[in-house]
Amino acid sequence: MFTGIVEELGEVVAVEELAESSRFRLRGPLVTEGAGHGDSIAVNGVCLTVVDTADGEFTADVMAETLKRSGLGALSAGDRVNLERPMALGGRLGGHIVQGHVDGTGTITERVPGENWEIVRIAAPGGLTRYIVEKGSITVDGVSLTVVEAGEADFTVSLIPTTLDLTTLGVKGVGDPVNLEVDVLAKYVERLLGHRAAAGTAGTAGTAGTAGAAEDAELAEVLR
Repeated sequence: MFTGIVEELGEVVAVEELAESSRFRLRGPLVTEGAGHGDSIAVNGVCLTVVDTADGEFTADVMAETLKRSGLGALSAGDRVNLERPMALGGRLGGHIVQGHVDGTGTITERVPGENWEIVRIAAPGGLTRYIVEKGSITVDGVSLTVVEAGEADFTVSLIPTTLDLTTLGVKGVGDPVNLEVDVLAKYVERLLGHRAAAGTAGTAGTAGTAGAAEDAELAEVLR
C-alpha cells in the first residue's frame, strides 16, 4: 500500500525485453536503502516487486498485463521515474490510499502555468471518468493529486512547485502518457451498489428488493 507521496526521482538504467515481460533496472538510492528481494517499490505509480538490489539500483520484472495497462512499456534507459516505498504500518497517510494497481493511461492535453502553480488537463479513458470527481483524489504517475475539475472525458489537477520540481510531472508535456489509478473506494462502492440493485431486481414478492434497499441506505449512511 502506498500514499502517492513520491520519495525520489529515479532513473531507468536499462530495460531488457523478454518473451512476454521486461526486466527493468532502475536507480534509486533512497528507496533501495534497506530494500531486498521480494519487497515492493512503486515506479510511476506501478507496484513492482524487487528482484535484487546493488549500489543504489534495483531490478524488477514487469509482466505483459502491466506493460499493456501502464506506460512502463514506453520507458527506456535514461528516463526519469517517480519512486515510492510502501507505507510503513503506523506511518502518516500523507496522500490517499494507493494500491499501485494502475487502471489505465491518460494523456496530457494542456498545461496552463500560473504564478505559483500549474493547471494540467488530462484526457482519461471513458471507463475511468465515472470514478473521477471534483475535489476527489486520483493518482497520476504515482503522485497523489486532488481533482480540480472533472469532465466527461478529462479532468484537471493543480501542481504546486514541489510537485513540479520533484516528480516527472514537472517535465512531461502535452501528448505524453501518464499512469492513472482512481480511488479504490469508488470502485468498491460501485460494485456493492451494483450487487444491491441486482438483488432488488431478482427479488420475489419484494423481499430481496426491500433487503437491498435497506442495505443501500446503510451504506449511504456510512459514506455520508
